[in-house]
Amino acid sequence: MGFRTFGLNDVIYLIEAARWTVLLALIAFAGGGIVGGLVTLMRISKSRVLRGFAIGFVEVLQGTPLLMQLFLWFFMLTLLLPVKLSSMTVAAIALTLNAAAFFVEIWRGSIEAVARTQWEAAASIGMSRMQQLRYIIVPQAFRIALAPTVGMMVVILKGTALTSLIGFVEVTRAGQLISGVTFQPLSTFLVVGAIYLVLCMPLAELSHRIERNFNVDRSAHVGS
Repeated sequence: MGFRTFGLNDVIYLIEAARWTVLLALIAFAGGGIVGGLVTLMRISKSRVLRGFAIGFVEVLQGTPLLMQLFLWFFMLTLLLPVKLSSMTVAAIALTLNAAAFFVEIWRGSIEAVARTQWEAAASIGMSRMQQLRYIIVPQAFRIALAPTVGMMVVILKGTALTSLIGFVEVTRAGQLISGVTFQPLSTFLVVGAIYLVLCMPLAELSHRIERNFNVDRSAHVGS
């Protein structure tokens, strides 16, 4: 049995497969942001029931491997639903919920980092709790949360590699397919790794830059 040589067409195929990696990551980032925002509100609410739900949500999803969650969603939805969902849909659900759990902790921590006196000052002028959040707390927490939120996109991008195990053809799965027919895994996965670097490095740099700018800005305010 002969194997063909790894070549330019394979590189192009990997680059084309990367668009599915990016699309899945964007869906998970946006979906995780929406779900994470709602659960964050539950997490900081005064209702013990809502706080308990939010804590359980985060504990379960952060306390179990993403790979296991992917398999659970894949087999559970296959068993429960009369229509078979695509591997991309299952991957998007699993990554969205997993990302949401991390967003909840990032944003809860950012909200709690805002000085308690800010809440008290807003309450003293008659603002409701939602008004305090909207006009006083969230704008300050946003700046604190921005760098780790952008950094989370890198985590999501790398997490998409696991979706190859439920059959979703993104860049890692494409690499596995090419490696199987060329028998040149080193060349193949060097290109796969380079694609991940090209995708992740700008985001990591952006996160670091935001963090540096925020720290400089905060130091300036402290010194003033």
